[in-house]
Amino acid sequence: MTNKGGPRLRERPVSERIGWEFTGGGVAAAYERYIMAPFGNAWAQALAQLAAPEDGDRVLDLACGTGAVARYTAPLVGAAGRVVGADINVAMIDVARAIAAPEGAAIEWRQADAMALPFPDASFDLVCCQQGLQFFTDRPAALGEMFRVLVPGGRLAIAVWRGLAHQPFYNAVAEALDRHVGPEPAERLRAAFALADAAELRSLVGDAGFRNVHIRIRSRLTRYPSLPDFVQGYVSGTPLSGAVAAVDEAARRAMVEHVCAALRDHVDDDGMAAPWEAHLVTAHT
Repeated sequence: MTNKGGPRLRERPVSERIGWEFTGGGVAAAYERYIMAPFGNAWAQALAQLAAPEDGDRVLDLACGTGAVARYTAPLVGAAGRVVGADINVAMIDVARAIAAPEGAAIEWRQADAMALPFPDASFDLVCCQQGLQFFTDRPAALGEMFRVLVPGGRLAIAVWRGLAHQPFYNAVAEALDRHVGPEPAERLRAAFALADAAELRSLVGDAGFRNVHIRIRSRLTRYPSLPDFVQGYVSGTPLSGAVAAVDEAARRAMVEHVCAALRDHVDDDGMAAPWEAHLVTAHT
């Protein structure tokens, strides 16, 4: 890739390199490769550090995806602790199980609905939820379940994205989907930013019974050697992959070119260098 005149597409079509549509474990594998590895793991580590798990703590990583928060937490709680990674998506759990776990607490992987957790009352000291709350169909119910499974004085640590105005990459992808794929997949992407308002987020957490709600803004720079490859890989690791696969090659190419043009100022000699921003929330029962 070169940045002379802006990033340009490689000659081979995306379908020859990574494919546009995955099902089951394919999406989960692409999610790990193109979302977690470039930026998701760093955010998971930041949330785990902020949550500050202690030796012997029992930790729930809710909406764990491929399990990054659980893996960062396990060494911190040690052999005396307990870590459970829970997600409604079985394919994500399967990928999480396949990734080598660090030394520390053994990680238990469970399929679970956030609105009806299969755990007893007061069974965890810490609940973490990395970029999951905004997708739950009943957020108050999910937060109520988090409160229920925490011990008195237990801790909550949540991360949700800030608004699209703070996300050059996501904003460009949403615009490109709108123009070249369709409004429905664009709205599905925008749903990831449904809890961008800090006041709404604070009220939502507080109304579930949590106290000492504290919200921090965090920003990280995400790098990837090839912006076109990252756009294609990112889409293939999300539920958007089917909609993008359904349009013709010309529309897919136009979508990627749209994103590359929009992010021209976020490409240097090493590739993409775009900021991501999130709200990190801590609270107590």
